[in-house]
Amino acid sequence: MARDNATSLKRLERELGHEFSDRSLIIRALTHASALPSARSATENYERLEFLGDRVLGLAVADMVFQTYPKAEEGELARRLNHLVKRETCAEVAAEMGLGEMMVIGESEAQSGGRSKVALLADMCESVLGALYRDAGWEAARRFIDNHWRGRMLAWSGNQRDAKTTLQEWVQGKGLATPNYKIAERSGPDHAPLFTVTVAVDGMDNGSGTGPSKRLAEQAAAEEVLRREGVWSESGK
Repeated sequence: MARDNATSLKRLERELGHEFSDRSLIIRALTHASALPSARSATENYERLEFLGDRVLGLAVADMVFQTYPKAEEGELARRLNHLVKRETCAEVAAEMGLGEMMVIGESEAQSGGRSKVALLADMCESVLGALYRDAGWEAARRFIDNHWRGRMLAWSGNQRDAKTTLQEWVQGKGLATPNYKIAERSGPDHAPLFTVTVAVDGMDNGSGTGPSKRLAEQAAAEEVLRREGVWSESGK
């Protein structure tokens, strides 16, 4: 770990509000495969904890959104959830915690800017959450998520309507056929797939979107068309 290991861990524990009884968990959560011998790289890096933390974050944020917006329909809840658990949001939280400088990464990864890569910061944010959950339980993880995500939830002013529904209503209002969605690509490991979906609308360029599920990718594709056509502004208002 960069600089003083013990000092870095203590600072991170203060950020998390928890002192680890099993510090190997948090060390593993911060360890990239590039820092390990090949024989250990598959199981002793952050990825298994990232898999767990992704689920912990999703459930905690879904419950927070569900309780905060009792009148919101499913589509609005999904948009709020997607905004809060997306890669960029997780990377912001990771940066706030200083995870970039705490990462245990190989020299080549460090030289290529690994400590500031959005994807890696987001993954390690989730792996740290997974470690926190394993060592301290659900309530500690939920409390940390509430502290770092609730403000973002309340501050978000993006479009709250369901993008697919909005696009369908808009094209029907113009006398056009229902938008046609197709999966263009599926990538990533089984535990964290990434879908790319295109949407075709008569007389317009296709829209494209990606997401961790087919439905979220469809929403992103519909949103691209809505923004491009000026139906939704970039500010979301």
